[in-house]
Amino acid sequence: MRLVHHADGERTPLASDVEIADGLVSQTRGLMFRRSIPDDYGLAFTYDTAKARDIHMLFVFMALDVVWIQDDVVRRVETLRPWRGFAKETADLIVELPAGTASAVEVGDRLVLEDD
Repeated sequence: MRLVHHADGERTPLASDVEIADGLVSQTRGLMFRRSIPDDYGLAFTYDTAKARDIHMLFVFMALDVVWIQDDVVRRVETLRPWRGFAKETADLIVELPAGTASAVEVGDRLVLEDD
């Protein structure tokens, strides 16, 4: 899967290697204990319904851009610091990316997971 940013009539790939965390274990673990991730990598947390969902950075060793998405529309974009970051927003999809990857993404933009 890949993650594509739709804004101002443009389509820009943000991550070409997106891993899906859709089970309890993979969602609980997230990116904890990993020392690094490739520049084109993303971890997507998928949910059946939208509700307030939080992300913590405990045991995460690198800064991450985190994007909360509801119905393909960005609700929040936040760069979280390792170990200390925490944020919460309503979403049915959350994507974690290397810090700086989502610098051009704004609330109201569309982010869509697409098959390769």
